[in-house]
Amino acid sequence: MRLDLNADMGESFGAYKLGQDSLLMPAITSASVACGFHAGDPGVMRETVSLARQHGVSIGAHPGFPDLVGFGRRDIRATPREIEDLVVYQIGALAAVAAVQGIRLQHVKAHGALYNMAVRDRAIADAIARATAAVDRALILFGLPGSELVAAGQSFGLKTAREGFADRAYRSDGTLVPRHEAGAVIEDPEMVVNRAVSMARDRVITAIDGSRLVLEIETICVHGDTPGAASLASRIRQALTQAGVVIQPVGIS
Repeated sequence: MRLDLNADMGESFGAYKLGQDSLLMPAITSASVACGFHAGDPGVMRETVSLARQHGVSIGAHPGFPDLVGFGRRDIRATPREIEDLVVYQIGALAAVAAVQGIRLQHVKAHGALYNMAVRDRAIADAIARATAAVDRALILFGLPGSELVAAGQSFGLKTAREGFADRAYRSDGTLVPRHEAGAVIEDPEMVVNRAVSMARDRVITAIDGSRLVLEIETICVHGDTPGAASLASRIRQALTQAGVVIQPVGIS
């Protein structure tokens, strides 16, 4: 059994320091790097790519809405063409930063509201997939299992990676509980670790209403801005390894 362990990273910008990137990087196999719209800046992007290179971690673009104030977690009305353009722009920016260091991007993972809107809105999902394919058809597109985003990626001929979230609550339909609702973020480390093992080994997780949800996944996310993220990721990796899971980047076949 093989599984990727990813984290959203590089979300500091200017004088604002967010996340535990230097401590978190050794525990993961793929890093989704903010590209300057919801967070990040050119210097942070360069530093994050360099850190990933040092630890042998694969990197991907983490494009979001241009929303520093809302950290990219607010729905923004945009046309499919506007979304396509902003995704191309952000992938291209990180690809250039990575190329300077001799690295090629592995994947694309939309951030926050853009990711969640693409779960059900096929027009938005198509815009993200079309942008990804236009830049590089070798890029892997991340998305929730059963989402329009995964379906769109496949329709554009992209390899996709279905993603599970160890520290987020799920609805019975497989979507994430919105962050503004109670219980959306799971803060008990023991529970997060157990959920990660369950979704990796048994392909099931308990939804917020108590129902059992079947999840077929190739990668698990630990949010870099979650308190204690580095320690949590290390515990998850150790538990998965003990459960017989081989942890490696999703781009390795």
